[in-house]
Amino acid sequence: MRLPDSVSRRGLMLALGAGGVVLGSGRQALADPVFAEYPFQLGVASGDPTPDGFVIWTRLAPRPLEPGHGMPSAPVPVRWEVGTDPSLSNVVRRGEALARPELGHAVHVEIEGLEPGRDYFYRFIAGAERTATGRAKTAPAAGTAVARSRFGVVGCQAYEQGFYTAHRRIAGEDLDFVYCYGDYIYEGRGSRTYTGSGGTMENPRQHIGGETYSLDDYRRRYAQYKMDADLQASHAAAAWFVTWDDHEVANNWVSAIDDGVPPEVFLLRRQAAAQAFYEHMPLRRSAFPRGAEMQLYRHAAWGDLLDLNFLDTRSHRSDQPCGDQWATTCEGVNDAAAQVLGEAQEQWLYRNLDRCRAHWKVLAQQIMVMDLERREGPEPGFNLDTWAGYRIPRQRLLDRLHQRRIGNVIVLTGDEHQNYAGELYRDSRNPEELPVAAEFVTTSISSSGDGVDQQPRGRQYLADNPFLKFNNAQRGYVVCDVTPEAWRTEFKVLDKVSERNGTLTTRAVYAVESNDGRVVPA
Repeated sequence: MRLPDSVSRRGLMLALGAGGVVLGSGRQALADPVFAEYPFQLGVASGDPTPDGFVIWTRLAPRPLEPGHGMPSAPVPVRWEVGTDPSLSNVVRRGEALARPELGHAVHVEIEGLEPGRDYFYRFIAGAERTATGRAKTAPAAGTAVARSRFGVVGCQAYEQGFYTAHRRIAGEDLDFVYCYGDYIYEGRGSRTYTGSGGTMENPRQHIGGETYSLDDYRRRYAQYKMDADLQASHAAAAWFVTWDDHEVANNWVSAIDDGVPPEVFLLRRQAAAQAFYEHMPLRRSAFPRGAEMQLYRHAAWGDLLDLNFLDTRSHRSDQPCGDQWATTCEGVNDAAAQVLGEAQEQWLYRNLDRCRAHWKVLAQQIMVMDLERREGPEPGFNLDTWAGYRIPRQRLLDRLHQRRIGNVIVLTGDEHQNYAGELYRDSRNPEELPVAAEFVTTSISSSGDGVDQQPRGRQYLADNPFLKFNNAQRGYVVCDVTPEAWRTEFKVLDKVSERNGTLTTRAVYAVESNDGRVVPA
């Protein structure tokens, strides 16, 4: 049999062994493949649950770190099954999808027709190989009374700077879903050391290759992260809602801007990064990249209890003011034309909030909304990569919440590599009687390496910012335990991530009572 020009005989045998068969004139589809090595080395994932389904994901990659990932340049059929029990003895949905070479042989299947508010289990099969079984829970039916929800928040998982013990621990939490706020990968070249606030430390592991620029670079970086067994366990345990922050592309990028790079060149990098992000995340087709752009802001609900607005604070934002310096301010902070969400996303969010009837309204996003004073002394200074660097759109958001009397608003944030709990006021230096919202910032999974309970600057922040109620500088994750009466945020921390199997403890629990807004210890 003559192989199509794009599939070399050597490449086919390398990837699939002797059992591969090319089907159809020029279609390059493979039936009953026999892989030379296990093809599902990147695990499985699910995401974006709705009352009748969710997305399931995998990617064929027998040799994930090699160019071509050990696959031929041809589509490969992958079967999938969804059942009601972990052994999948009762399969309720099954089908077949094509793993296409244009998408790195990734598979995204949008499952529909399931029952609301219950656990399901899924797996993929290609040839004689099958994945481990993943679990996902459908959302409760729209408007259904929900007495309780428990979900997790994770992000900032620099592979080099620590092990993913937190992912292994969160996999055992029995959660409804997980929200990942971003920095799923880091784009930097491999390095033996990391220099941070705690000085220079030896990295416990190292990135393969240089900084990521091309699609192949990003694919290899995602593959290295996803081969981690603890991260795979976290994905397999619950459906994720994923967004991105900056390191999925480049540090502190915004819109089409990366300092020192021509915009048209940076767009090429953004396009490669967007495609790789889609290829490796359990996202719906609505997020499919259009060049460098992705539709990542979206809405979800959990019965009548939670209204979830997942925001994208990178793609539509204007450049950071004051040269993106640390702990400073300048007239650019007051730029009336500045944007954080972009006009379209901002108006979309306002419409959602206006018509929401759920008990708790959630803004799940990336950068801190609290305008923390970060500079010692009488002169003000802010982190200008947060909402504090964009005073006008920040004020617009807080005024909207106040004027429309939108209560029970919770902001979930990441990026800081620390835990924070605090209150949002229209004027944080002259607060009103009650906050307009509460904000919980989740620390990193591994970024910044082994932490400490509190850094000196954390103590300074607490002293200088009375609206800030809690700070901690260890690694870990957050579990939100929510009822109609109260929102409880559990800060789970590890004593170390430089070694495997760090000890997990609950460092603190902070709560917000319904129709109150104040953040108090629980």
